[in-house]
Amino acid sequence: MFEPVRPVDWKPLDPASLMPGKIRILDQTRLPTELVYIDTTDSRVVWNAIRSLQVRGAPAIGVTAAFGVAAAVQDAAKSSLSELRAVTEATAEYLATARPTAVNLFWALDRMTRCARALPDMMQAEAFRLRLIQEAMAIRDEDAAMCRTIGQHGATLLRDGMTVLTHCNAGSLATAEYGTALAPVYAMHEAGRRIAVFADETRPLLQGARLTAWELTQAGIDTTLICDNTAAQVMKEKRIDAVLVGADRIAANGDTANKVGTYGVAVLAHAHGIPFYVLAPTSTMDPACPTGAEIPIEERSADEVIHGFGRQTAPTGVRVYSPAFDVTPARLISAIICETGILRPDYSRSIPLAVQASTCHTRAG
Repeated sequence: MFEPVRPVDWKPLDPASLMPGKIRILDQTRLPTELVYIDTTDSRVVWNAIRSLQVRGAPAIGVTAAFGVAAAVQDAAKSSLSELRAVTEATAEYLATARPTAVNLFWALDRMTRCARALPDMMQAEAFRLRLIQEAMAIRDEDAAMCRTIGQHGATLLRDGMTVLTHCNAGSLATAEYGTALAPVYAMHEAGRRIAVFADETRPLLQGARLTAWELTQAGIDTTLICDNTAAQVMKEKRIDAVLVGADRIAANGDTANKVGTYGVAVLAHAHGIPFYVLAPTSTMDPACPTGAEIPIEERSADEVIHGFGRQTAPTGVRVYSPAFDVTPARLISAIICETGILRPDYSRSIPLAVQASTCHTRAG
């Protein structure tokens, strides 16, 4: 069975107890040449890890933020539950400022604060701390299980011997484990079915080259890396059977924000008659956001374009426009695959049903 690398986890100092513990973050800015981990309980370090893309991918960001809240409460020199609840709220508010687009960040932080509010006032402080760690671990474990379910659903859309194209990284490194867009690839691979991947390099930070190509080759999956501007050519050559991408936020009508460049790939897929699939958990769906026009789009530093990876590649002082994400209109999306199944248009009808089914399942569990 495929054993993915976890981009974030909770590491107890004593294997016999969850407390005290630290957050272990795989520094993805050091891949593919170095495997470096950050061990911390400092919410400032967690904030910076999210902001600087040391951890990235909407589900992994949510898991990291949940652990950040748990760690802050664990280390707080407070004894009353009202004080610990205040630490929970303050840490959540702080971590929510790290990045604006990935809805999983706010979903996970909201879940942690709701957990803290719901705990009984008579609970001991140590039990309160432990319960928040357990809640963060539950978020991690549920995400891992959801990703495997997404993979099973998505694999039904693929056939033995297919070649898919993906943009950015929505694999094990972007989630608790296994991935979203790459989940069907891993499911096919585990089942002994042939699957090949063309990975866009994903400028300007090369998540496809540094991360997707790295984790797929580590898993022994047939992988070809291409420059972003090669996607049209390989589609024209009929090398691509389907496109699989992740999402950072899905609006109520199905418009989807993902790493910048995804919209262009969707246009190309539509022009060549290639199915374009978005794979993401229901926690990435935002029913309160009517359309993609209301999704906040983060703009990255010009330095990431002008001085990519330490080398200057553009003239000093040139204006740079560098949105981190773009929005793919729902009309270009063949299907959205989540843990509850495969959603088809009209997404304004299928998305609320999927979110409701997921919520009922969570409450029933």
